[in-house]
Amino acid sequence: MVDFTHVLAGPACSYYLGLLGADVIKVESETKGDAIRHRGGTDSGAASSGMSTSYLTQGAGKRSFALDLESTEGMNQFQQLLARADVLIENHVPETMRRLNLDEQSLAKNHPHLIHCAMTGYGRGGPQENTAGYDVNLQAACGLMEATGTQTSGPIRTGAPVLDYGTALAASFAVSAALYERASTGRGNFVDVSMLETGLSLMSSSVTDYLKTGNEPKRRGNLANSRSPGAGSFSCKEGVLSLGVNEESHFKSLASALGREDWLTDARYAGRDERKVHASLLASEIETELAKKTAHQWEPVLQKAGVPSARLRSLREALESEQVKERGFVQTTDDSVDVPTLPFRLGGVAAYRPKSNAPTLGEHSDDIVKWLASS
Repeated sequence: MVDFTHVLAGPACSYYLGLLGADVIKVESETKGDAIRHRGGTDSGAASSGMSTSYLTQGAGKRSFALDLESTEGMNQFQQLLARADVLIENHVPETMRRLNLDEQSLAKNHPHLIHCAMTGYGRGGPQENTAGYDVNLQAACGLMEATGTQTSGPIRTGAPVLDYGTALAASFAVSAALYERASTGRGNFVDVSMLETGLSLMSSSVTDYLKTGNEPKRRGNLANSRSPGAGSFSCKEGVLSLGVNEESHFKSLASALGREDWLTDARYAGRDERKVHASLLASEIETELAKKTAHQWEPVLQKAGVPSARLRSLREALESEQVKERGFVQTTDDSVDVPTLPFRLGGVAAYRPKSNAPTLGEHSDDIVKWLASS
C-alpha cells in the first residue's frame, strides 16, 4: 500500500489498514516530509525534530520513502511503486494530482489493477472540488459546529478532530470493499471519499429529520439527541452523570434505583407524553436525587440497575479505566511510544499492535530503492 498522504485523515486510514496487515510505504517530500511531523500536540521538542505526537499517532507500522516527485527519477520510482502496489491512498486536491499526472484517469490507464483512494474535503465534482479544507473547516461546512454548544455559547467545534478520524474510518471501509470487489473482477477501482459527506453521515438522524420536517437541529448543550426527558447530563454531589433514559424500562429502573418509585404513579411522570410536558420539573427532581451522592458513587448503582449511564471522565480517567486497559486499546511500539489501536477486533484477536516504530523521514528510502531495482 502506498500512503501518499499528509496531516491526519489520510495517514490514519493507512495506519488502520496497516494494523490489519497491510505493508504501508509512506511517500514523503524529500525536503520537509509530512507537515504534521512538525506541528500538532503539546510536545514542542518532538515537533521540532519531526516526530510530533500528532505524527506518532498514526505513523507506526510504516516505511518512509522520501521522494522528489518533481524530478524524473523521483516520479519514475513512484510509478514503480504503484505498479507493485495494491492500493494508493492520497489526500491531495484533484488539481495537484492532475499536475503530477496522477489523477484517477491516468492511474486507471497506467495501473488498471490499482485501488486508488482519494480523500478530499469536498469530494470529486461540484464547485468546491479543489477547495482545501481541514477538520475545523469541514465541521463548520457540514453543520456539525452549528449544532454543537448551547443557544448562549454559539457554535462550538467538537473537542477532537472527529471528521479527520471519521473520514479515515470511512476510507478504510471503502478500500476494504474495493479490494473485495477486485478479488472477483480483477480490476482496480477509484474510491472518492468526502470529508463533507462524512460529516453529514455522522449527523444522519438530523439530516433525515430535517429533510422530512424542515426543522434544523438546534444547539441543545448536553441534552441527548433523543430529546427524551431524563436523557442528558446531570450534576451530582460531585461530578456529572450522563443519563440515557430513553425507554420505559429505563425510566422504571431509574425511579427504582433512586428510590423514587412514586414517579411511576405520579400523573406528571407516569407516561412518556406526560414526562415531556413536565420535562424541566422531572430534570430538577432527578438532580435533587443525584445531589445526594457523587457521580462516582451513582455510576455503578445505576449501571447495575440497567440505566444507561456514565460518569463524566477526563481523557486521563478514560484511558486509565479497567475497561480500556482490559481491551488493550493502547499499544506500545518498540521505542516505547504508546499509541491507540483499532476500535474493533476480528476473530477474537486481543488487540492490534503496530509492527514497527513510526519512521523518521526517509528512514527506509535506500532499502526501498534497492527493492524496486531488484524487481
